[in-house]
Amino acid sequence: MVRDMAFDIDRYTATSVSVNWDDLDFEEFSRTPLPESTLRSLRYMCDIEYHTVCYLRDLLVTPSHKEADVSAFMTMWNREEFWHGEALAAVLGAHGITVDFDELKATRLKLGWKDRLDPIKQSMLGNVVGKDFIAVHMIWGAANEWSAVAAYNRLADLEKHPVLAVLLRRIAKQEARHVAFYATQARERLGSSKKAQVLARFALKNAWAPVGSSVMEPEEVTHVMGHLFAGEEGLREIRKLDEHISRMPGLDGLKIVETAMIKHGVAVPAA
Repeated sequence: MVRDMAFDIDRYTATSVSVNWDDLDFEEFSRTPLPESTLRSLRYMCDIEYHTVCYLRDLLVTPSHKEADVSAFMTMWNREEFWHGEALAAVLGAHGITVDFDELKATRLKLGWKDRLDPIKQSMLGNVVGKDFIAVHMIWGAANEWSAVAAYNRLADLEKHPVLAVLLRRIAKQEARHVAFYATQARERLGSSKKAQVLARFALKNAWAPVGSSVMEPEEVTHVMGHLFAGEEGLREIRKLDEHISRMPGLDGLKIVETAMIKHGVAVPAA
């Protein structure tokens, strides 16, 4: 078990709550509705937050679930991500957009055998790799959560809506606690195992992609990434994300986020 004073799992589980939006004036959306491009991005974010239970399902068959701290975190993480989806669904609902759970289920069903095989593949990989798999899981989670924090804060900055911006920053604050757990665990586990460093570097370099790209249509991924990270300011945020990752033991020089954004036409390749 990896324990570090940088993250108190007991305090986290004791203070985990759903993101609050009851105090926000959602009538403001009637007076100042959000543009279509923002609603499209919010729908993507909402769907992915609701899909967290599928990621949890896949990870519960790996060595990660045997670690008490990791198991406790994943339980609360799944709960908080679900409530993020609920909050975003409420914003969409205020614009007449209903998030239909049958549609979300249909999105998963479209994946067919891929969706059914994912838990099996994760289980086999985890059992072959052993405990070093947990290090890969932790740095992968950190990369995703760093991206989520950046995405929510970027959309709040771009839209500057008096209600949406407050809600997105509340969600980002909870996502930042997720980052703290993943990053603490990743740093400790990578720092103590050269094998874990090699595995993590290989996995991130060859398989990492923006959150949601495995279940959403490519054009939706491109829209959201472009909406949030296009331009000079967006590129600075992209490079900050890569800096976070490359500071981890054995991962120096990785530019997985910028590479992914170039693939989606968001970032321009360096000369």
